[in-house]
Amino acid sequence: MATETNKRMNQANCTIDQIACECLLVRARKLDRVLTRIYDAELRPFGLKASQLNLMVLVAKAGPIRRIEIGKRLHLDPSTLTRNLKIMLTNGWIQEVADGEDGRGHPVQITVQGRDLLNQIGPSWRKAQTRTEKFLGEDGATLLRKLAANRMEVPSA
Repeated sequence: MATETNKRMNQANCTIDQIACECLLVRARKLDRVLTRIYDAELRPFGLKASQLNLMVLVAKAGPIRRIEIGKRLHLDPSTLTRNLKIMLTNGWIQEVADGEDGRGHPVQITVQGRDLLNQIGPSWRKAQTRTEKFLGEDGATLLRKLAANRMEVPSA
């Protein structure tokens, strides 16, 4: 019995060590947190977070867009999307628009106030971008752009 328990513990320790040393997800999430902190620090004076900036830019580029489409494009779960959109709606950065179809799931679009905010944050965004490029190095920034340019869909198992 003790031998079997030791064997399982050794297997678990091996798995733990392998994940700690090799896991791509662990590294990607750590990188995400570091980069988010850089952008959040630059956007803080505007009352905006990096996650909201990402949404605002998509809404500004896409024009009126349904929530479900935003979620698909940004790989966001409904609760995260709803929480961020609510903040942006409350601040007047985006607005719901009438939908001529079935009236469900009103599309959202950027407001004049939202466009003005995006324009105002330009210098701070560029500063965050420069800090991030310096942190990643030229090769790292180029690689990240290439990775993100590929289709960002969950591969089938």
